[in-house]
Amino acid sequence: MDLSLRRTGRGRASAAAAAESWFLQRGLPWVLTRRARWRRIWPRSAPALAAYATLQACVLAVYSIVGGGDIEITGTPTAAEWVVLVIVAFVLPLMALVGWLVSRLRSGRTRTVAASASVAVVACGAVIVSGPTQLLQEAVVIVAVLILTGCGAGSVFGWAVRMMLSHLATVGALAVRALPVVLLTALVFFNTYVWLMAATISGNRLGLAMAFLIAIAAAFVTSATVERVRPMLNSTTALPKDTARLADTPFSTMPDVRNCAPLKKSERLNVVFVLATSQLAQILVVAVVTTTIYLILGLIIMSPSLLNEWTHTYASTATVLGWTLPIPDSLIHMCLFLGALTFMYISARAASDAEYRSTFLDPLIDDLHTTLIARNRYRSAIATSTESE
Repeated sequence: MDLSLRRTGRGRASAAAAAESWFLQRGLPWVLTRRARWRRIWPRSAPALAAYATLQACVLAVYSIVGGGDIEITGTPTAAEWVVLVIVAFVLPLMALVGWLVSRLRSGRTRTVAASASVAVVACGAVIVSGPTQLLQEAVVIVAVLILTGCGAGSVFGWAVRMMLSHLATVGALAVRALPVVLLTALVFFNTYVWLMAATISGNRLGLAMAFLIAIAAAFVTSATVERVRPMLNSTTALPKDTARLADTPFSTMPDVRNCAPLKKSERLNVVFVLATSQLAQILVVAVVTTTIYLILGLIIMSPSLLNEWTHTYASTATVLGWTLPIPDSLIHMCLFLGALTFMYISARAASDAEYRSTFLDPLIDDLHTTLIARNRYRSAIATSTESE
């Protein structure tokens, strides 16, 4: 495709739309011009609006079952209570599924219809559940979705979700590298004093501690990433292999340029964010798997007497988001703490491990370098088209 004036106006617009979508799918919205980022925000917002409409439809279903009152399950749940439990259990996966299905739509017109239908569902649900006064709040949510989409947040979030799913295949390799910390945290798991901490610490303090550890880990990864990509940010000279990688993209017929405008600060931040987030997503998957393993282990070995021996309490339930779960609160705190430790250790290891960089980071850098070559071609074509007009 070509963005020059030798094409018709409709063909030029179609080529520009394809190029913009290519960058948005790779989590690089700030490569686009400001006008391009705010173009077609209604169909681009369709996945988020559809996911939110799914949430409101589930709320409406629960409201229809319980009649607007609270529900308290004591003993064996009734058929209606089982339906409510199933809806609550599957609302997040259902939202993700609906959003993904809408994101797979390629037609802008179809996406526009999906976005409009989603807004209609949200409005109907709000009126039925809370009355017309709720429409103002729902309007604020929809406007916020549109603004975030125009700013590029939707592109980055969608890319992050795809990266999270694609990195599930790397769990085995990273888990082998994380084996030393798994063995180390096993000693922490069977430490009485750590269990006392987990039993007495509040949820807010635990959240602050985890945020502190995760922030340190993110700093490790980000600083190492900046050092690694600094040459690429300063020079994006096209290489033959990069040209070959762009063969089946909207930039295949655009010429390479030698003196393209350098990356802006926002573009540099976008590049570093993409690389750092991709690595952190890999590490997060391993940390979540480790946390799940310890949670299952705790459920297997934790008896009331052992719980009292380690935590000096027989409390065997926890309240999460208003739901009472038959899991000791101290066990949840312990598993979250071990997951944060695992996350921090692997992040530090990834920042200094040459084998990890060659296996996981270098392919990401090569792909991103190709993307920046496409950025140069895109910016040059846009500038040429503007001058011609």
